Amino acid sequence: MAKKNLLDVFKSVAASMLGVQSDANYKSDFEQTSFVPYAIVGVLFVLGLIGILVLIVNLVL
Repeated sequence: MAKKNLLDVFKSVAASMLGVQSDANYKSDFEQTSFVPYAIVGVLFVLGLIGILVLIVNLVL
């Protein structure tokens, strides 16, 4: 059980949100000792998505 770096956490969160997470990677994520990096990256990912959607709506209108 190797500790994942920030780039691995970002890739894992992005794959999960897009629904293409592999079963092996999914199990590896749950073996990590802390969920905090996943929560932080997940919140940032969602805020970024909301920001992009707001930008697109403002450009269209």
